[in-house]
Amino acid sequence: MKNLKKEDRYQRAVKHVEEIRKFYFHLVVYLIVNIGISGVKIYNDMIDGDVYVFGTEEVWLFWGIGLAFHAFKVFGISFIMGKNWKEDKIKEYMKKDSQDRWE
Repeated sequence: MKNLKKEDRYQRAVKHVEEIRKFYFHLVVYLIVNIGISGVKIYNDMIDGDVYVFGTEEVWLFWGIGLAFHAFKVFGISFIMGKNWKEDKIKEYMKKDSQDRWE
């Protein structure tokens, strides 16, 4: 029975590490898309001879707010990534789960 609980903790830790990986993918997509949109806007403004007006702040802001909520969901208030962060996170969440006060 105890072995089964350890396996459950491991599976939960693996799931959490996968959520972390998804967050970083989300962050990369956010940066690539927003830099691309901003680059097109700046290029079009230069061609039209318009005064430089950024004009894409809303996309950065509102998507950034969503990204921040995603970060808080995954990491909580603070996080630090180490050299072997995946393995460290799995061990951390397994240890945390083993100290559950309901066992």
